[in-house]
Amino acid sequence: MLPSNMLVTLVTLTFVNSFTPGPNNIMLTASGVNFGFRRTIPHIGGVIIGFAVLVLSVGFGLGALFIAVPQLQLVLKIVGVAYLLWLAWKTANAGKIHSGDAEPTPLTTGQAILFQAVNPKAWLMAVSAMSVYVRPGHVFSDVPEVAAVLCAVNILSSTTWTGFGTALRETLQNPARVRIFNIAMALALAACILPMLAV
Repeated sequence: MLPSNMLVTLVTLTFVNSFTPGPNNIMLTASGVNFGFRRTIPHIGGVIIGFAVLVLSVGFGLGALFIAVPQLQLVLKIVGVAYLLWLAWKTANAGKIHSGDAEPTPLTTGQAILFQAVNPKAWLMAVSAMSVYVRPGHVFSDVPEVAAVLCAVNILSSTTWTGFGTALRETLQNPARVRIFNIAMALALAACILPMLAV
């Protein structure tokens, strides 16, 4: 088990990183506004599952593979930029608030899972946490513990941001307002590409 001082700093940093705006939080807020909480549950589930898989994969060696093979980092960056741009376009064109099954639709569980593989903020959180908080010789005890903290906070963050978006639905019933909101969310999502290009 991690020493208490390490655990406290891990929880604190994870809360800060998870609750600040990033691709997942922006998309979940927009989905909450456009589709409501219930219809966004598959998206939330995909974020939670995909992030858990990513964190455990990094903890058990995937991060080292990407460091050893820089070409994989380039491929991940290109795919990530393309997917973020597509998601920004989808967000900008979400249109009016939807309550039925008509197009457009919220992200599916599978789409949200796949997105975690190219989400720059998720990678940064996973690699940073595993490199700082997993002690040499304690991989099999520390990795699951660090992953549990990251994933627990991720669940809270995902549901909170979706709830925030859902709470805004009534305010944004006006089609012009929701259009402005969606474009703002799309621009914020596109801005998440800048850190990827800087590396």
